[in-house]
Amino acid sequence: MLQNDNILVLIQLVGGNDSLSAIVPLDSFDNLIKHRENILIPQSKLLKTGAMGFHPSMEGLFNLYKEGEMCAVNNVGYPSPNRSHFRSMDIWNSGSPSNEQWNTGWLGRLLDIYHQHFPDKYPNLHFPDPLAITVGNIVSDTCQGQFHNFSHVVDNLETFTEINKCKIAPVSNTNYNQLMEFLDSTITLTNSYAKQIEVAAGKGKNLVDYPNKNNLAQELKTVAKLISGGLGTKIYVLSLGGFDTHAYQTSKNDPTLGMHAIFLKILSEAVSIFIKDLKLLNCFENVSVMTYSEFGRQIKSNSAFGTDHGDATSIYLFGNKLKSQMIGNLPQIKNEVEKQSGLDIEIDFRHLYSSLLHEWFSVPQEKTLGLFNIEHKQYELFKMKTA
Repeated sequence: MLQNDNILVLIQLVGGNDSLSAIVPLDSFDNLIKHRENILIPQSKLLKTGAMGFHPSMEGLFNLYKEGEMCAVNNVGYPSPNRSHFRSMDIWNSGSPSNEQWNTGWLGRLLDIYHQHFPDKYPNLHFPDPLAITVGNIVSDTCQGQFHNFSHVVDNLETFTEINKCKIAPVSNTNYNQLMEFLDSTITLTNSYAKQIEVAAGKGKNLVDYPNKNNLAQELKTVAKLISGGLGTKIYVLSLGGFDTHAYQTSKNDPTLGMHAIFLKILSEAVSIFIKDLKLLNCFENVSVMTYSEFGRQIKSNSAFGTDHGDATSIYLFGNKLKSQMIGNLPQIKNEVEKQSGLDIEIDFRHLYSSLLHEWFSVPQEKTLGLFNIEHKQYELFKMKTA
């Protein structure tokens, strides 16, 4: 498997995050007034650092940025972007070109390389723990391999219920029996992983108070507890909905309030508390967090105090080994833009994924490029030696 102890936590921002409002490019502020006056946050209310103005609801992330523990990757997308939620998220989760349908996830293909016989003879002495965990109710598409999904679902750490095994008829070599044998082996795998998670949860702890009404924070609390409990899982996948802000992205009377402010606060509060907990647990050294969303929003706002589907967006990275705090140029907003224009795409997300796997998990570059069938373009994300 992957040749180090590093852990990746993915947070999917569902709906299409308006990155242009989350972090405002101050050099383009005068032109933004022309294009989105009804939702633009006044400069006096932004949390400013250099040429960037963070949304006032993102105080936690703003502080992480100032401490060098956050990197904003700007203008991320893919050629010939698709503005459908479902299709674009398929592209981001699979790592496919926009004109091809792939039925595997980018992390699933990676795990296929290192665990070719999964789930046969798993868990085992070398890999007793889940290879990936989705915190929630459904396995993650990012972890879908050629034949199996590698992620194990964890809803909560309060109840561990063993699934009853199947009763297989004595007649063999039938389609029914083959199906029942598959179900039986899947149940055995699930029960075995559940026991490992239960043990780690018993050993693990949290050293900060996570807000009860912040569901993402509660899910990250679970991740921190499992990490501190010594679980060997390297990939955790979470999601946060609410970013499809066609209407009332901001309040009619106060652009610092509204739906976008609510969900940015949830994200900011959850991630900053999670990182504080990891630091106190002495677990932050080997944990990196990355957010992603299916697209950004259009430059021009609409009359409903919202924004419609766009193109490029921003990815946020968190960790204590980040090489820089910004990758890619801040969006440059022109005086005149077409009615439905999105932000121009500067960085192909597949090159970012490839760079992440190469640097963070020490995956040889030829393997990472092969996962996406792309040519080499390396972004230096971390201060670390790679294979």
